[in-house]
Amino acid sequence: MREIVRTNNLITINAIEALLTGADIPHLVLDQNMSVLEGSLGMLPRRILVADDREQDARQLLTEAGLGEELRPHAR
Repeated sequence: MREIVRTNNLITINAIEALLTGADIPHLVLDQNMSVLEGSLGMLPRRILVADDREQDARQLLTEAGLGEELRPHAR
């Protein structure tokens, strides 16, 4: 799995999840419950990971949807 997005914006996370699900791109959203542990209202960012072999598809999908600025740099 590769991290493609890190944000604490719940609307952005929901939009990205909907796009990835609609395109049948396997993904995970990590750190969803960290606010309970840290005692805040979602200040820690959540991470969206996609399957290694679908990373380029996911990046292209999000870029075309106008969410390219949310993408993390490519891992080397």
